[in-house]
Amino acid sequence: MQRNPDGGPGHQDSGAIYHRAGTEADVPAVLALLDGAVRWLVEQGRTGQWGTEPQSTNPRRIAMATQWARDGDLVMACTPTADGERVVGVLAVGAARSYVPPVNEPELYVNLLLTDRRWAGRGIGGRLLDEARRIAVERRATLLRVDCYAGGDRALVRYYERAGFTAAEPFTINQPDGPWPGQILSQRIR
Repeated sequence: MQRNPDGGPGHQDSGAIYHRAGTEADVPAVLALLDGAVRWLVEQGRTGQWGTEPQSTNPRRIAMATQWARDGDLVMACTPTADGERVVGVLAVGAARSYVPPVNEPELYVNLLLTDRRWAGRGIGGRLLDEARRIAVERRATLLRVDCYAGGDRALVRYYERAGFTAAEPFTINQPDGPWPGQILSQRIR
């Protein structure tokens, strides 16, 4: 279990944040973070990204989170509590999904990056992206890619650009309720 410099074993500071490998036992926490994100997006009037329904009831989302856990692709950002820990963010890395054009070099793909909105502004997403970069180096990947929702005001695209990614290919996924605009972003790993 790797912990970041903000906390470690035995730390009881509720502001300390560490990360650890995720397991199947973390799937409910991943789904709860997704549900929290949907609620927040709905409150902001941003329903285009994930709609308005809880993700914890979506069989596709449940299967994806479970597979990431089984494959060892989850990293959980946590903070200690009096009775254990609270999950405040999640990262899922691995192979790119089927709708993503392949590349001719070793890559690591960020399939999910999500933080608890109650912990916004503490740099959790940035620390999880740093962990993705570390994993990419460990796996000898030369490219780190991610995709995100590119609709509305493109705020998520700008977030990844501020984190050092460069916008690459835009794409659209046709869904029953209409087209879903996405953006692939990439970053070189040295």
